[in-house]
Parts: sequence; C-alpha cells; structure tokens
Amino acid sequence: MRIDVITAVPQIITPVLQTSILKKAQERGVIEIVVHNLHDYGLGKYRQIDDVPFGGGAGMVIRCEPVFACIEQLRAERQYDEIIYMTPDGERLTQGIAQELSLKRNLIILAGHYKGIDQRIRDALVTREISIGDYVLSGGELPALVLIDAIVRLLPGALGDAESALTDSFQAGLLDPPIYTRPAEFRGMKVPEVLLSGDHRAIEAWRLEQAIKKTAERRPDLLEETEPKQWQQD
Repeated sequence: MRIDVITAVPQIITPVLQTSILKKAQERGVIEIVVHNLHDYGLGKYRQIDDVPFGGGAGMVIRCEPVFACIEQLRAERQYDEIIYMTPDGERLTQGIAQELSLKRNLIILAGHYKGIDQRIRDALVTREISIGDYVLSGGELPALVLIDAIVRLLPGALGDAESALTDSFQAGLLDPPIYTRPAEFRGMKVPEVLLSGDHRAIEAWRLEQAIKKTAERRPDLLEETEPKQWQQD
C-alpha cells in the first residue's frame, strides 16, 4: 500500500512517520508513505500557495494551482483509489472507515492549512472528505497523521502481534474491557481472579461482559449501531 500526503507544513508530519509502528511498518515494506511539500508546486519566486479569499474575510486560502499540479503529477504516475481531504466538515472518522481504507492500494491525503482550500479543489479532485472530530485545528496535518496511523496498524505485518489490532476498541463495535499486567496485586488492588485462572473461555466471556458493560456506560450509541452477533466468541 502507498499513501501520498500533500501538505504545506511537512515538518509536522515527517518526524512522526519516523517513529514507532509507522516507522517499523515502512521498514518492513508494509506501507510506503511519501510526503509532498506543497511549496514545491508554488507560484513565482516565493513559491506562493495561498491568497486572500474572494469577497473578503479573515485568513488565507490555499490556491488551486499548486494542489492541481501536485495531484496531476501523482495521477500521471499511478492510479489512486481515493483523494482524501481532511476537514472538520467531512464524515466522522470511524474504525469502519479505517478498515475500509486499509484495503485500498493507493491513497492521497490532502492536509489543508490556513483558512482552508479553494472549493474548486474539493469539487474537481477530492473524492472523500474526512473529519477526526467536531473541532478546528491549525491545519490538516495532525488529522492526516491520525488517519494514517489508524489505517497502517490494520495492515498485515504492521504490528508485532497480528491479533492486537483485531482486539482494539471499536473493532466489534465495543469499547475495550479493562486490561491488567504484573504484579497480580499492587497496593492492595488485585487483578480479577478469572484473568489468572488460565481458563481461556472464561477469560473471553469475562472480557466480553466487561466490554459490553463499559460500552453501555460510556458509549451507549455504539450498542444501538452494533449487531450482537459481532460479539459472539467461537
């Protein structure tokens, strides 16, 4: 899989891609992530990529020319399944969307900056718009990283433990149950006996029960959207 990221501020994105799971996944050949500096496609001597909005108003808007130039160059080299724009008014990112995108071959993620991007970019080039929440950040770089991380950890070979991603919150429409590690008792607080029993069926049943309980308390909306059969254990 390949992900191309287009950004006006690559300095925000590049260091994160060289750490933890994202770095290992690239080293293993699981994913290729290429960051493109929008200023390389800017106009004139100063590589201008933005301008004031028509009709007045505060902030600057990313121009059409550099974005079209970058994406058209990429499209000339390969086909892309989606061109994604990170924006607060996009569809809310969910685990299901991350799973869907993890099955694609080539993605472009456009990280907006300043006030936003010219609407004509959205109309002519963008195939999908995604938000990470109902709030506004200084740019789309952090949301782009969130989306990349959510996708990459689902790819086979990205995680050291292949089963880890399959047991994360939201995978079955439930939040994670409580988790524990050594010591079995700390300052009078004990690990539930069932987790020490070695009875794997009992442990899985306990985890499912706890996951349903936590989800009902914190995110009852998830229970309304999830089919109970998704929770069944083999």
